[in-house]
Amino acid sequence: MLDVKFLDALKGSASEYQGARQQVIRTSDDIRNASKRAIFAMHRDDMAKADELLAEAVAGLAQIGEMAGSVPKILGEGSYRSALEEYVEARLYRDYLEGKPVGKVEIEGLEVPYDVYLGGLSDLVGELQRRLVKLATAGDLDGVKATRDTMEEIVGVMMEMDLTGYLRNKFDQSKNSFRRAEEVLYEISVRRS
Repeated sequence: MLDVKFLDALKGSASEYQGARQQVIRTSDDIRNASKRAIFAMHRDDMAKADELLAEAVAGLAQIGEMAGSVPKILGEGSYRSALEEYVEARLYRDYLEGKPVGKVEIEGLEVPYDVYLGGLSDLVGELQRRLVKLATAGDLDGVKATRDTMEEIVGVMMEMDLTGYLRNKFDQSKNSFRRAEEVLYEISVRRS
């Protein structure tokens, strides 16, 4: 004998989750795309476009936050976490370019899990390395040094953490970006001597 009421409720919950999951996947793709395009715009010094794209990403995150009100489990979806990490990276890079300290990323109604934040912070080092190369190409030695110093601070803080798995891989990538930044600074120094 089956408890039909219970099983029908279970089926309804599963159906609701699957519908929300599909929407989260689509929205997360849009968030990730807008965040990546915002970073690209920042590298081209098009801050107006970057801000427009960041606002688009925030709107998508708010949409997912609303869905999570009725289906909280969707916040554990990999597509959402990946999109949130990309947004964190873009937001941190924008804050850096505005001269703000690299710190907490706040999104109304949503909490950024520590591992997602650390993934975005690791990726920020790569964006700073790209910026450093651009500054070196322009001959801005002070900008190169300041950017390298920020990268060193980030890598130094993360080095104090016992990162494993995915975050360890991300951290190793950030260390490689930092190493390349130091090589750029070394090359500039040698050529100026």
